[in-house]
Amino acid sequence: MSIFAFEDNTNIGTVFSVDTSTIIVKVSEIENLRKLQVNHLLAVESSKAGQLLIGIINKITRKISDEEVSSEDGLNIALLTENIVKVNLIGTFFDKVGSKNNVFKRTLDSVPEIDAKCYQIIGENITNFMKAITSSSEIKTPLSIGKYSIDEEAEAFLDGDKLFQRHAVIVGSTGSGKSWCVAKLIEQIATLPMANTLLFDIHGEYSSEDFDIQGIQRLKIANPSDLGRANKLSEGILMIPYWLLTYEEMLAMLLDRSDSNAPNQAMIFSKTVFEEKQSFLDQIGDTIFKHNITIDSPIPYEINDVIKKITYLDNEMVAGSRGDKQGPYFGKLTRFIQRLEAKSQDKRLGFLFQVSTEENTIDWLYSFCECLMHGSGCHEKKSGVKIIDFSEVPSDVLPLVIGLISRLIFSVQQWTNQKNRHPIALFCDEAHLYIPERTNQDSASELGLKNFERIAKEGRKYGVNLTVISQRPSEVNRTVLSQCNNFISLRLSNADDQAVIKKLLPDNLAGLTDSLPILDIGEALIVGDASLLPTRINISEPKIKPQSATVNFWQEWSKNEGKESIKNAVIGLRNQSKI
Repeated sequence: MSIFAFEDNTNIGTVFSVDTSTIIVKVSEIENLRKLQVNHLLAVESSKAGQLLIGIINKITRKISDEEVSSEDGLNIALLTENIVKVNLIGTFFDKVGSKNNVFKRTLDSVPEIDAKCYQIIGENITNFMKAITSSSEIKTPLSIGKYSIDEEAEAFLDGDKLFQRHAVIVGSTGSGKSWCVAKLIEQIATLPMANTLLFDIHGEYSSEDFDIQGIQRLKIANPSDLGRANKLSEGILMIPYWLLTYEEMLAMLLDRSDSNAPNQAMIFSKTVFEEKQSFLDQIGDTIFKHNITIDSPIPYEINDVIKKITYLDNEMVAGSRGDKQGPYFGKLTRFIQRLEAKSQDKRLGFLFQVSTEENTIDWLYSFCECLMHGSGCHEKKSGVKIIDFSEVPSDVLPLVIGLISRLIFSVQQWTNQKNRHPIALFCDEAHLYIPERTNQDSASELGLKNFERIAKEGRKYGVNLTVISQRPSEVNRTVLSQCNNFISLRLSNADDQAVIKKLLPDNLAGLTDSLPILDIGEALIVGDASLLPTRINISEPKIKPQSATVNFWQEWSKNEGKESIKNAVIGLRNQSKI
């Protein structure tokens, strides 16, 4: 039995025109036209028994035209009115599918016939329809996100499988509630017994003590004050040793390609690093890796030994027919050595270059990857959500470092036997900073971007998800966005950002984006494979709150006492670590 109870005399109009997924409804009574609102739902009679087509009202128009009519007085002009409603069809409601009753699917098995009756879904019908959606067999792994705007009693669920299988985008202007939406997802993921998620926290919003709950582990990139500590990894402090960088990534940091000696510098550096990696394997008596490694293999080596060898070549004197003469690389490596020494001694980059014996062992990488990629039930901390705090990483190397971690995770997944591969999701907060639309060629940012482009294109095959989070979607790489099939868009006030989202949506749903600049705080437009009903949803308040609340300027300025700590901030600036 159908959940809908429509009386024959309650239809608001009939189908006037039919397109592939769009229909035009003609409304004869002005009273019926007044009841309708854009983005509300309509039910349309299907040509098949036991089915109703469901559509979203896209546009309501009243046209007035004049026409000559004949009468006893001759030809007169009569004003004619025409009430037109444009409706985008989004799915089909079935009275029965197999053993299931009242099922909604995002498919269109048929299109309505001309003059088919249309009904507005309101009152008890909307309540029953929302209940049918929330219990639909289409969603096998429900993920609660909030309440539907058109019925605040109906809980909105997303399909957790489809959300992460096909990549996702979460966007919204500052203050729109984007961080709350992320926190809402994170706290639910953390309750799963084998969850596996990494959140790249760029500004420390998700690294407060509020996130010290079961299922969440807080990690951070080491700052200068952490460098001398032992057992850093077990305490959640991450070093990113330079030997994890590929040859191209190292050169992007160190090489000045405008230098006439750049080819010599690159060649000598690659040769020396490769020799040092082989020397390291000889020292530990390795018999497994030595004959298979390349310049990019993640094998430890001593950066100081590399500097010594290159410095020797830069100062080398060789025997000549009339005594000693300058070697083939004499003076050609000086500028490269200066840059390499400056980087290796920079305290801000201590997490990269100032590694200890702990990080310079062959087994350290096993522990590092396990720390990043373990599922909830496979680790002593039982934490499937790992939040990495990047707030103290210099902005000029941020794309390189995040790209490195993402590349490493993707590579490990790629080389894992399929039957042992456990899926992992990467939440990329402030993605416009390291997945940008435009970069300088051969720069560190470009190399980091290529890693994300590859994950976006191939990640699904290896169980790696990208969830792109940004307040400026117009500044995020188009290749990455085009691979995302789920969109959670909160309020967007910038026209360029709105245009990006509109281009990514199917043509029959593009009209929904007209509401983007007027969405309320915490209200989102959700469209994609994970959402049965593409519509507006009020995101529920998360239990754990990110540190992203907007500062109340006027209220703070109105207080009699302040809470300044400028001296501590300056000390932190000098130490490159927060007090």
